[in-house]
Amino acid sequence: MATTQRRGRRIMMTPDEVDAFLAAERTCRVATVSADGAPHVSALWFAWDGTSLWLYSITRSKRWAELRRDPRVAVVVDAGEQYGELRGVELTGTAEVVGETPRTGEPCPELDLPEQLFARKNFGMEQMVHDGRHAWLRLTPDAIASWDFRKLARL
Repeated sequence: MATTQRRGRRIMMTPDEVDAFLAAERTCRVATVSADGAPHVSALWFAWDGTSLWLYSITRSKRWAELRRDPRVAVVVDAGEQYGELRGVELTGTAEVVGETPRTGEPCPELDLPEQLFARKNFGMEQMVHDGRHAWLRLTPDAIASWDFRKLARL
């Protein structure tokens, strides 16, 4: 899947913990690179299928334009308020467009699962509603790093 985490092994999440965390959380922060090399970070809802992170982005956004020009991306999903509660996952790799742009609902079997997961998690619906303004980006991570500071109490 992704490269092995080298630092913070004692507080890293297991693969099952990463899956459960990404399935439960709703909001991620997507970091892209602007044309002048400056970083740009934006919040976005996502779906996780156990292998890839699926981002449903507005196609007229700065994020979309940056990823079309340079598909390298880093995404962070995190939670916790107090220091000892902090936990999260960082996924890095290359984003790719899947399906039509913008998405209008044309049949695309590759999107069946992510759209079902996204609709259930974010809208409590069984089917995705398409507005003709969004499209799908898939990030199959090259590297995953995770942390769960709640594990510090056991060290």
